[in-house]
Amino acid sequence: MTALSAAALIAIDWGTTSFRAWALDAQGQVLRSTSGDQGILSVRDGDFEASLEQALTRLDDRTIAIQVPLIAAGMITSRNGWVETPYLPLPLDAAALAGALSPHQTSRGRRIHFVTGASSDMDGDFPDVMRGEETEVIGQVASDQAGQRQTAGQRLFVLPGTHSKWVRVTAGKITAFQTCMTGEAFAVLRDHSILGRLMDAGAQTGADPGAAFERGLAAGRGEGALMARAFSARSLALAGSLAPGEIADYLSGLLIGDEIRAGLAQGMGLAGGADQAVTIIGRGDLAERYARAFAAFGIAAAIAPQGMNRRGLFEIATKAGLIG
Repeated sequence: MTALSAAALIAIDWGTTSFRAWALDAQGQVLRSTSGDQGILSVRDGDFEASLEQALTRLDDRTIAIQVPLIAAGMITSRNGWVETPYLPLPLDAAALAGALSPHQTSRGRRIHFVTGASSDMDGDFPDVMRGEETEVIGQVASDQAGQRQTAGQRLFVLPGTHSKWVRVTAGKITAFQTCMTGEAFAVLRDHSILGRLMDAGAQTGADPGAAFERGLAAGRGEGALMARAFSARSLALAGSLAPGEIADYLSGLLIGDEIRAGLAQGMGLAGGADQAVTIIGRGDLAERYARAFAAFGIAAAIAPQGMNRRGLFEIATKAGLIG
């Protein structure tokens, strides 16, 4: 028996600009994986089935057996994706997501199960939605439960990115979340506003941002309108207090600092207690920035290991009975 012939599940994380897939055995171990920049926006003429088959070919030289179940999460279930799924209201856990899977059969007879997104306060003044992040959080919760780590209390998960997500988990269930457009705001201000005109042409935020980032964090913790404080990225440079190569890191610190200040003030943070913890789920350099920012607020934040989306997909598939 070859390694891939033992595949019990194909787990897929299909986002706006990226694609990742894993062939998993019955215990959730990775047999083979593939990834690339073939997100939903790059699928030609909306032919998602052809794009999927091409990805499965990259997983193995032979064709993946038709009977192997597939499960997918992310923006593939959005209005611009393959099959739009409804949002599931809170509270929710792996079992709830498993019960809300949207099955779809391809023309070749493959059975793919789409994970729905999550919604909050849809009838209120500030409705919120997410697709994909809920699966990563479920993966971390499952990982903690498997490791017999404390899961009974309240926890805060922060997922940095273009649209950062703050997700509160209570007794293993997602009970609240909030979206903040920090990453997108940074990109817009850097690339399309007057704030970026004094930056070095090739300036990028690095993994070790140094004193400029810390200075930005202090500004982010301050009071007053965010856009008034953001203008200091220009005025400090004009005054000679920030070098062109420091402006991007300063602005990054300011925006991240303001996000954390507001999140804690609005009750998305933790009230304290030995059974509460903060976990950051995200890629290395940005996750490190957030951990450093939380430390500036006196909060220790752990960075989750990679693979939480894959773990979440496996957990949901198991709850749904997809794995024999």
